[in-house]
Amino acid sequence: MIEDSPFVAAAPVLVPMPAERPYTYAVPAGMRVVPGSIVRVPLGPRQVAGIVWDGAVEKVDAKKLRPIEQVFDCPPIDRAMRRFVDWVAQYTLSPPGMVARMLLRAPEAFDPEPWIEGLQRTFAKPDRMTEARTRVLETAEGGLAWTRSGLAHAAGVSSTVVDGLRVQGVFQTVMIPPRPVVAAPDPGYAVPSLMPDQSDAAETLRANVATGTFGVTLLDGVTGSGKTEVYFEAVAAALDRGKQVLILLPEIALTHAFLERFQERFGAKPAEWHSDLPPRMREKVWRQVAEGGVRVVAGARSALFLPFRELGLIVVDEEHDPAYKQEDRVFYNARDMAVVRGHIGGFPVVLASATPSVESRVNASQGRYSRAVLSARFAEAALPDLKTIDMRRAPPARGGFLSPVLLGHIRQTLERKEQSLLFLNRRGYAPLTLCRVCGHRFGCPVCSAWLVEHRFRGQLVCHHCGHNERRPEACPECGTLDHLVACGPGVERIAEEVVAHFPDARTIVLSSDLMGGVRRLRLELEAIANGEADIVIGTQLVAKGHNFPNMTLVGVVDADLGLANGDPRAAERTFQLLSQVTGRAGRTGKKSLGLLQTFQPDHPVMRAIVSGDAESFYEREIAERERAGLPPFGRLAGVIVSAAIRPEAEEHARGLRRAAPQATDLFVLGPAEAPLSLIGGRHRFRLLIQGERRADMQGFIRTMLAEGPKIRGSVRVQVDIDPQSFL
Repeated sequence: MIEDSPFVAAAPVLVPMPAERPYTYAVPAGMRVVPGSIVRVPLGPRQVAGIVWDGAVEKVDAKKLRPIEQVFDCPPIDRAMRRFVDWVAQYTLSPPGMVARMLLRAPEAFDPEPWIEGLQRTFAKPDRMTEARTRVLETAEGGLAWTRSGLAHAAGVSSTVVDGLRVQGVFQTVMIPPRPVVAAPDPGYAVPSLMPDQSDAAETLRANVATGTFGVTLLDGVTGSGKTEVYFEAVAAALDRGKQVLILLPEIALTHAFLERFQERFGAKPAEWHSDLPPRMREKVWRQVAEGGVRVVAGARSALFLPFRELGLIVVDEEHDPAYKQEDRVFYNARDMAVVRGHIGGFPVVLASATPSVESRVNASQGRYSRAVLSARFAEAALPDLKTIDMRRAPPARGGFLSPVLLGHIRQTLERKEQSLLFLNRRGYAPLTLCRVCGHRFGCPVCSAWLVEHRFRGQLVCHHCGHNERRPEACPECGTLDHLVACGPGVERIAEEVVAHFPDARTIVLSSDLMGGVRRLRLELEAIANGEADIVIGTQLVAKGHNFPNMTLVGVVDADLGLANGDPRAAERTFQLLSQVTGRAGRTGKKSLGLLQTFQPDHPVMRAIVSGDAESFYEREIAERERAGLPPFGRLAGVIVSAAIRPEAEEHARGLRRAAPQATDLFVLGPAEAPLSLIGGRHRFRLLIQGERRADMQGFIRTMLAEGPKIRGSVRVQVDIDPQSFL
């Protein structure tokens, strides 16, 4: 075992690679390491960062051990975080080293940030006074140290004025610590006035935080009910207790508006953490989280692996969102792992949503979670009236996709100078392009998927591997000119139709592949909120938490789209997405309308949305899941076998099926070709393991992998516990 003493001869170190266990390294004389120390160690010809881990060291000849090269001057990873890494690895059947890799994503942060050269007032006086110098001296009163540029900016002078005073000895050079990435939030900065049901829910959350013990609360409130203001009160309570807070958000695009709301409440923004953050800022945030300087982080799912020093609350906003599921290297659901993190750390977790996942609703009904309900919109704003448009009775004009009924309501909304939103969860111009003459369809050369036309860019793009090519004038199969036709609509094609009907309206298209990336997307969202657009056409990005004050009409172009696959969560996801989209309307109290274009107006999902009877939908969906033994009443796991050669993938998948152990509470389906059987030039086969809730799914799969064929050639095997996607 490692002792907290300088006389350790060897230590286990977990390195960020697919290692199933820590490696043993020698600890040089005079070097002190403790469990959690971040160290630099040799690994083959490279030097890598690793974490000194718990447990006994292997019995290895001391002469064969390579030494730890360096102990970084960094707070050790605490025991709760190390237990969390082990738990995630064991549950997801991932190598612990790959989970630790997510914790070590900011290597430049392992060394302390350098101190900054600053200036401090002395007792010397300048040879002469000017108005600019007077402002500088008044600003610098009180003995605080300033950076040169910061003092000049605060005093409203040029840096040469400050330089002149320094030359005369009026300022002396001092070293000051690196500035915090964000100011400290003030829990009492702008305490809101809450509605009665908000106050009740907020009091419940505050009481949970005050106990300082683990517990999960599902904050279940209709769109626009003020859930954010309620869980902000839990954040304030945690800050009052001297704890750090993590707020998880499903999309980067949400972050900007959320940061502003947070600043209005607490007087300062939280630190951000997501993939779009510049590397230098990521390093600063990582370091200051580890040191305890950053008190609140708002981030994407990867923020769960930040090394918090005093974490006391996790909030998962839009907890139902599929974006919390990572499906790369380590497959995990950040919502579920947040609950585990709270359990290990002994602090409360809040899950917030207007359309909670079936799993969370069942956990609340069975007493595992408590539930706080907000049934009305803030300030008594009315929910939108919801109606279906039966596309069999009110079809669009030939070549169009918008019903005359929907077009009529858009026209009326424009006349009232209010905004309309058209939702279609399909990027690009059209999902398929074909030749009218020979029937040739443009497909991806390395995926079993059609190329999506993006007419704004003049390209055909694969949304799975990123392959793109210019849209040709002639068919590559038969050579015929001008006979390529786009089949089906994407948001760009809907925008084209809208412009044809309403040429004078200001139209904006919102999609994740918008040119200009996240920055452009945030500017567009801000413009919409400020009333600078009349008609917005968007994908699911527009469904998530945005507040558009003048939006009074929402039209769903194809409400049936999410129901047209074999996903067991299809009905739930369609209900959630359409409820969230229609919830963008009327949030400030104006009379609003949501219209759903559908060929299935009598489908239970459509009836539940239009009637506003979410409870009956959940009751039906939960009952169906229970009958079928699907989560949360049973367990699922996917095993995806891929290879560059199809027979190689198929044979390995069949070998795994043959190696599956006998069990009465678990059974294997497949292998079968995945619905997307080819991605990035790799052929894919899936096995699906289904079993009872208390079945040892992980043990079953471990045995199957150990007894199955050895991985050879180009074969890869990925395990997805609790899969969200079945493609």
